[in-house]
Amino acid sequence: MFDSLSDKLQAVFRTLRGHGSLTESDVDAALREIRLALLEADVHFKVVKQFLERVRSRATGQEVLKSLTPAQAVIRVVRDEMVELLGGTDAKRLETSARLPSVVLMTGLQGSGKTTSTAKLGRWLVKGGHHPLLVSTDVNRPAAREQLRTLGEKSALKVHHPARLDEPRAILRSALEEARAVGHEFVL
Repeated sequence: MFDSLSDKLQAVFRTLRGHGSLTESDVDAALREIRLALLEADVHFKVVKQFLERVRSRATGQEVLKSLTPAQAVIRVVRDEMVELLGGTDAKRLETSARLPSVVLMTGLQGSGKTTSTAKLGRWLVKGGHHPLLVSTDVNRPAAREQLRTLGEKSALKVHHPARLDEPRAILRSALEEARAVGHEFVL
């Protein structure tokens, strides 16, 4: 999902960079493309509307720096507002449950990137000094379990994969037991 969103935003920014100066219609077209990209990425329409209102206000206001081209200024405003939307630069660190391990449930449609995102989240947690345990409870798609195991191995992440369990709750219980025994703070 984020790869597609990133690609679409990059395309909008490339279009803006192609203009020496920007007209209001150029900004409107760019904001329309950003709106579509965010909505296609399942961002709530009210969040998109507020985000674009802030971008439009800042992009057409007095915040355009003399050292930037108009396109660079719009790109900077979009970037700054995106950072703010996602928690700002002062965002809190990921909080853990009082009773470890903390469980992160990844949900989504088949093919939406849950398995890859789980591995990426695991790598991010390791960079932050944590010890996550990855587990797939998808008993209907053995390939998803195998994909998680492969991604975990490539990233040096511990993946829980009990051979004999074929019921999601039993798999999760088994993973929680392992996480507590070994000291994993997160079960993804």
